[in-house]
Amino acid sequence: MQQSNLEKQEAKLKQLNQKIKAEKNKIEQKLGKEIIKSANLNYATLTTPQIKMIAKKIAAFLNQDQNNQ
Repeated sequence: MQQSNLEKQEAKLKQLNQKIKAEKNKIEQKLGKEIIKSANLNYATLTTPQIKMIAKKIAAFLNQDQNNQ
């Protein structure tokens, strides 16, 4: 049985969405690693609450920086 055009487009869309998700994950990992490295943080002792607090501080800094431009 031959795939319809719609099924082919859905398959392409699914592939594209997977590529986008993979790229986002790659960027998130690179950003996280760079922050951890730059702040000289220890992976072994970093807790989820600490990660959330650091993320909030960075977000506040970036938002403040954008508002001052």
